Amino acid sequence: MSDILFVVGTILAVLSIVTVLTAWIENRRPRVASIVVVIAGGMLLFAASTTDDGFHLTDIPDAFINVVAMVLN
Repeated sequence: MSDILFVVGTILAVLSIVTVLTAWIENRRPRVASIVVVIAGGMLLFAASTTDDGFHLTDIPDAFINVVAMVLN
C-alpha cells in the first residue's frame, strides 16, 4: 500500500510542479496545481511514515517496479 501511495504521490508531485512553474512563467495563478502539490506531499509523507524504516534513495526504483508489476498482473 505504501509503495502505491509513494509512486502516485511522486508522479503527481512532478507533474504539478511543472504546471506550477509554467503558470508562474506565464503570470497566471496555479490554483489547482498548488492543491495537487499539497496532496502529493501528503501522500509522500504518509507513505514514508507507514513503512518501518522510511524510504531511501535505493528503495525508489524498487517501489516503481513493484507498482508496475502489480498493475500488469
